[in-house]
Amino acid sequence: MKFSVEGREQTRASAACPLCNDTGWKPVTNGPDRRVVRCDCQTRSRTESLLAAARIPKRYEHCELAEFDTRFEGVHPSLERALLEARNFVAEYPVEKSGLLLIGPIGVGKTHLAVGIMKELILEKGIAALFCDYRELLKNIQNSYNDSVKTTELDVLRPVFETEVLVLDELGAVKPTEWVWDTVSLILNTRYNDKRTTIITTNFANLKPINSMTTDERKLAAVEIAARDETLGDRIGERMRSRLQEMCRTTKLTGPDFRQKVRRASFP
Repeated sequence: MKFSVEGREQTRASAACPLCNDTGWKPVTNGPDRRVVRCDCQTRSRTESLLAAARIPKRYEHCELAEFDTRFEGVHPSLERALLEARNFVAEYPVEKSGLLLIGPIGVGKTHLAVGIMKELILEKGIAALFCDYRELLKNIQNSYNDSVKTTELDVLRPVFETEVLVLDELGAVKPTEWVWDTVSLILNTRYNDKRTTIITTNFANLKPINSMTTDERKLAAVEIAARDETLGDRIGERMRSRLQEMCRTTKLTGPDFRQKVRRASFP
């Protein structure tokens, strides 16, 4: 089958952006003044690239702040406050670049909120962001030590270090070891020193390691300790827990497990 050069040229021409003819710049006339500005097609292309690079898992691709409002409406006052803080975070960024530490039990919408924030930063402000599951990240780093795997620890960590906004989901979900603590320290300290924004979700109470608490501190934290068994300090070390207080604003979410609610509704 033969194809003419003329036919290919016509196809390419018909696919060209009608505003900028694929130059990336469109003319704008304001009275006697005429100038060029970035074309909308370039903005769409960059946004699509940023969304793809964000590595949002398919399970959370639908998550948006607007949907959080309808899904969790009236469930608990803390969720309404958390949503307000999330919206303020987006509005203030990048003037205010402090991160967020989202704390709460399973199923209250921490990951939904974190993904909703990063999507709005991408779509509204063109900010580069990256989603990382804490457990998967540590596993990928460990796999890089295998000689048969054609990747290095730096290959895995470079995007984590360099992305403008990082969502680190389920911090503390891996049983702590010296290697885990060292790796968490490397990630958090590097981003802290480079003044990059980190959004973190965790199921563990933002408290010191239980063994290092005074008697009075244990009494004050008795309810949270009983609910979690271990604290965030136990899982990542007190030094890194303290570092998070400098890096992030803390938001607590409380309420019933939404996923259990959905299951019950699905199987009456």
